[in-house]
Amino acid sequence: MLSLLVALGLMAGSVGIRNNQATPTAVQQIGNTVASWFGGIVNYPMNSANGSVSSLGQLLNAYTENKALKRDVSTLQQTKLTNKTLAHENQQLRAQLKLTRSLTDYTTLNASVISRNPSAWQQQLIVSKGQVDGVRKNMAVLAGSGLIGRVAEVNPTTSKIELISSASESTNQFAVAVNNDQNQLVNGLITDYDLRTGTLVMSEVTSADAVKAGSKVTTNGLGGVTPKGLYVGKVVKTSKGSDGKIGRIYVKPATNLNDINYVTIAKLREE
Repeated sequence: MLSLLVALGLMAGSVGIRNNQATPTAVQQIGNTVASWFGGIVNYPMNSANGSVSSLGQLLNAYTENKALKRDVSTLQQTKLTNKTLAHENQQLRAQLKLTRSLTDYTTLNASVISRNPSAWQQQLIVSKGQVDGVRKNMAVLAGSGLIGRVAEVNPTTSKIELISSASESTNQFAVAVNNDQNQLVNGLITDYDLRTGTLVMSEVTSADAVKAGSKVTTNGLGGVTPKGLYVGKVVKTSKGSDGKIGRIYVKPATNLNDINYVTIAKLREE
C-alpha cells in the first residue's frame, strides 16, 4: 500500500513539474521509471490471464479437431470393412451363379445360410428354403465349386443340411470315387474330417492301386442317395494301412467348408 502511495505521489509530482518545464527533471525521470515499473506489475496478471485464455482456446480447438479426426478414421475403417464384406459376398454369389449354370442336368434352388451352430460347425447348417419351395430330404447341396452336403431335414420354410465333413455316427456317409494310375475308379466313403489339415478322409477304398495327388474326387452314385458325378475335391495325399495297401485318401474339399453363406440345392431333372 505504501509503495502504491509513493508511486502515485511521484507520478503527480512529475506531472506538475512537466507542465512547468520542457525537459524532465531528475525527480520526474525517477517518477516515470517507478510508474512504468509499477504499471508492468499491475498489468502482468491481466496479460497472463489473456495468454491463458488464448492457450485454453487453442487447446479446446485442438481437442475438437482431434475428436473429429478420430471420428473420420473410424468411419473410414468401417467403410473399408463393409466394402470388403460386400466384395466377399459378391464373389461368393458369382461362384454360386457359375455353379448353378454348370448343373445342366439338375433342377436347382438357391438359398442362403441363416444359422450355423458353433458346437456343430462341421456337422450341419440351416438354410432359408424349405418344403414350400420344393426342397425334399436327401437332395444334394452344393456351394462354391462343389458338393458340401445333403438335405437331412425339411421344415416348411427352412432346411437342415448335413455337411460332408460330419463325422457323426448317425450321418449317412457319402459314397465317392477317384481315378487311380491305371485310370480305374477307386470307390470309397467319406468317413471323417481332419480339422488340423482341413481335409476330408476317404476310407474303405476298393483298390490298393496307387492314387495320384491332384486327382479329382466325385460322388459315385452308389447307394442311391446322392447323384453321381458331383465334384467333391482333389486328392492331397494317401496313407497306407498295416497291410501296406492304401488305407486312406485325404481330399481337399472343392469349397471352403468354414465359409459358406449361400448354397444351391439340386436334384436330377428326371426325379
